[in-house]
Amino acid sequence: MGRGGKRGGGRGRGRGRGGYGGGNRRDQPDTRTDKATLPRTNERFERYYNELGIVPENEREAFWTAMKTDLPNSFRFTGSKASVAPHHQISCLPLLTRTRHALAVQERLRNHYIPEIKSIQYEGSYVEAPQPVEWYPDKLAWYMTTPKNVIRRFAPFANFQKFLVAETDVGNITRQEVVSMIPPLVMDLKPGMTVLDLCAAPGSKSAQLLELINAGEEDRARQVAHNLANGLDRPDGEEYADDGRSTGLLIANDIDYKRAHMLVHQMKRLSSPNIVVTNHDATLYPSIKIASKTSDDGKPVQNRYLKFDRILADVPCSGDGTLRKNLEIWKLWTPSNGLGLHATQVRILVRALQMLKVGGRVVYSTCSMNPVEDEAVLQSAITQCGGRNIVDLMETKHLLPGLKRYHGLKDWKVMDKSGRIWDDWAAVEKHQSEHGADGLSRLSETMFPLDDDIPLDRAMRVYPHSQNTGAFFISILEKKSEIRFNNAAKSTSSAEAHTKVVAEEPKVQVEVADSNGTTNVMDTKTDGEVVKEDAPQQDTAVKQQDQGRATEVKVESDPLGKVEDNVQSQLDEASAKRKREDGDAPPQQEHKRMKSEDAQSRQDNKKKNNRQPFEEPFKYVDESIPELQGIKTFYDLSPQFPMDRFMVRNVEGTATKNMYYTTALAKEVLQENEGKGMKFVHSGVKMFVKQDAPSPDTCPWRIQTDGLRILETWVGQKRIVKLRRKETLRKLLVEMFPRFHDDDWANLGELGDQMRDLGMGCCVLVVEPSEEEGGFSERMVFPLWKSIHSLNLMMPKEDRKAMLLRLFNDDTPLQNMNQNKRPEQAVRPEAPAAPATAGDDDGDIKMKTRNTSSPEPVPAAEKPAASEDEDDGGVTLEQS
Repeated sequence: MGRGGKRGGGRGRGRGRGGYGGGNRRDQPDTRTDKATLPRTNERFERYYNELGIVPENEREAFWTAMKTDLPNSFRFTGSKASVAPHHQISCLPLLTRTRHALAVQERLRNHYIPEIKSIQYEGSYVEAPQPVEWYPDKLAWYMTTPKNVIRRFAPFANFQKFLVAETDVGNITRQEVVSMIPPLVMDLKPGMTVLDLCAAPGSKSAQLLELINAGEEDRARQVAHNLANGLDRPDGEEYADDGRSTGLLIANDIDYKRAHMLVHQMKRLSSPNIVVTNHDATLYPSIKIASKTSDDGKPVQNRYLKFDRILADVPCSGDGTLRKNLEIWKLWTPSNGLGLHATQVRILVRALQMLKVGGRVVYSTCSMNPVEDEAVLQSAITQCGGRNIVDLMETKHLLPGLKRYHGLKDWKVMDKSGRIWDDWAAVEKHQSEHGADGLSRLSETMFPLDDDIPLDRAMRVYPHSQNTGAFFISILEKKSEIRFNNAAKSTSSAEAHTKVVAEEPKVQVEVADSNGTTNVMDTKTDGEVVKEDAPQQDTAVKQQDQGRATEVKVESDPLGKVEDNVQSQLDEASAKRKREDGDAPPQQEHKRMKSEDAQSRQDNKKKNNRQPFEEPFKYVDESIPELQGIKTFYDLSPQFPMDRFMVRNVEGTATKNMYYTTALAKEVLQENEGKGMKFVHSGVKMFVKQDAPSPDTCPWRIQTDGLRILETWVGQKRIVKLRRKETLRKLLVEMFPRFHDDDWANLGELGDQMRDLGMGCCVLVVEPSEEEGGFSERMVFPLWKSIHSLNLMMPKEDRKAMLLRLFNDDTPLQNMNQNKRPEQAVRPEAPAAPATAGDDDGDIKMKTRNTSSPEPVPAAEKPAASEDEDDGGVTLEQS
């Protein structure tokens, strides 16, 4: 729930999670003023929820009192509980490495900042310190109720704020509203699953999902490497199928391009290769093609599409559950907000259910209390999909013990845009027949309770007065069987709709004429794909224009999940036939033609769509290229590490600056859908960056911090150096480019003997935990660059400062030893980072390497490695 809301993935006008619906933000009055002056009352809003009786009458006063007070600040430590492997496989791995790191950051909060805050007295009483959220696993979520006027007054809060900012910048802490953390926790997500977040920006929930996908990966990979190095068998279990690496995939989507890049920024902090970010309308999300395979009988199975184990549909909504922080909603709330979003929410949920595997689960959630956006959407989607035999609601009351919740509503009323409250659809129809449809045009039958056995009470509602939170609605739907046309037709009154589909590259337009004669045109923005919830039983014609020739494709009555397969299959066959008829050009000519057309296409796209910058393509490089072979040799990489998953972001597909690493499934998705209408924004993790090498024998590709977590286990010992003393690490953190001489290695402390015989270039610094006094309690790894006369710990400044603060309680300014050893000036607070532009490729900013006071320039061979400064910019601390 980003500040000001989000449109999420729908096509409606709603502001989405945390928003207020209806119209353009520029048309809304400017409400940026002191919170104390904003009214916290709205007669219609309060009357509607009072008449609904969403809480018992004896709790009503507490409910409204909580609604009219400020929301506590909250945050969580990045990490999640890992599954514990059988004892005979792993001796002692109860938590994944990331969580152990999160717990170390949490320990710093408990042992240093909490005591300082608890010592503060204000107006004769001790102030309340931050507290853990009792029901959140491992107490990784915290909240703070201290008023801002107190926070601004006392120095310990300033120190605590500095700690929050530093740890948020490096990805160890995420500022997030407490109730917003619930949906990912109830998804029963396991590593190895395919997951889709349909309306993902700004990305707080996506980050939780990604943490769950990567749970235990580092420990599993290290266990496999240990076994193989000692001649033991690889541990058994599906989780070790890829040598311990997580095989799961998260596809995070948002309809808004700029917000999709905000999502990328959030995801990059987690440094995971198991992510793909897309930019599509969630109501018509394209089917994702995957590679063909051979069936059990030896026949090829083509035109396969990805189905998901789990889908999060945290949809655009009116956001009235967020008005404790978004105070403008008090003034701007109208019944029309929720009424206008209902149809979009239903379409998103139905589309999610279409893309789900049988046995898979969709978590549908909103930050609205309005049953029109909650229970009414559930019953409508379940009915359209064929009823409870096809899709059913799961019980939620046993989940997250300690969380206080209310069950979903079985009966409710609906308020029209003029403020009248209606008990049922029959009353609306009667009024329309007697007095006309004035003020009732937005109401529909699906907004009211239906006479059926859908167990809507299995959903959960969270209200602000129960545990001092915002309000939220969460439900879990399980797909029991494939969704078929005849099932949908029997369960919806709109099944008589006549649908005509006309497809033109590169997008498909769907014209839908309903029973009232109204025609709506929708865009799928994908090649030849039909995605329509209320699909007709009669056949439909699809025409695709290709080089001036039309191909008619017939869509048979078939399961909803198969429609897009049939259409895409026939379009693929037609395209292949044309290629055979036209004949293939000689390879060299064809390559030149394609390269020329590619370049021209890029220019055309840039000109046609200035509002959405052109995204550089995702091109995978062959593992035999000299760059990768040189990397493999230099770092002595294990044969177990896959070298066929490296990707670059340029049309030519050449390794020139950065190389990214993705999972096998991410690679398959990107390659199979290239040029087929999918709008990919980001994938993978940056692993290697081209660096000016001090000598021809030095590998110019240094390991990026982001990718080290995945690579470190497989790097050979000849490029590993180890460190155990805190003072040595502190020196490397404070001093950028510390100098050394061949006859004086003592300046490097315990690293001296190891670095003396190590060749120049990048290596992996492993900080080993030790029980000795002054030792470390956690294992850490860093990329370290050795030049002719200097070293450099390859970490962004923000990471260095956060680690100095956490490990040493030290905010010493960093010193650039390559610039006359002058201390770096204290860094001023940075403005929030703007979303990366397309083709930016994360631009590492290289530090100056010339001593400006020296009469002679620094030789090129002696230039130190560029530090990873400003790699991802700052992070705003708004709730999300």
